[in-house]
Amino acid sequence: MRRTGGWLLGLGLGLGLGLGLGHGHGHGCGPNAEPLDDGRPDAERGGATVLLLAIGLVFVLFGTFGAAIAAAGMAGQRAAVAADLGALAGAARALDGDAMACSAAADIAGRNGGRLVGCRLDGLDVLVTVEVVFTPLPGLTRVASSTARAGPVRG
Repeated sequence: MRRTGGWLLGLGLGLGLGLGLGHGHGHGCGPNAEPLDDGRPDAERGGATVLLLAIGLVFVLFGTFGAAIAAAGMAGQRAAVAADLGALAGAARALDGDAMACSAAADIAGRNGGRLVGCRLDGLDVLVTVEVVFTPLPGLTRVASSTARAGPVRG
């Protein structure tokens, strides 16, 4: 015979904790205790475990995708910084010609975690494009790019 009671009573007796919360003799624990389960499967048994596993999985997925979004944002910022500094380095060498300006830009962009994919002089201005490769999720590689222009101040 299956007995039901308050959730605390059911929890204490169902786990075999022997809290002495039964409603009289033969209920709960001891050598003469009647079993709470009559051997038939209970449809709700293990439901909380499955629910907790599902909630845990949701947290893991949200955390993973949150980290992927943060990685994409950081890669975009790294590409922007590398492009800005590369353009400034190239502009400092603009009078030495296209090859020297782009070489200086490529050096600085590389030191900042980027790869120079485009460089040209426009008068005394240097226009550079830098790419940064990042992996937001295992097995997924993406590229963030940024373009920057630097040159003398015109008044």
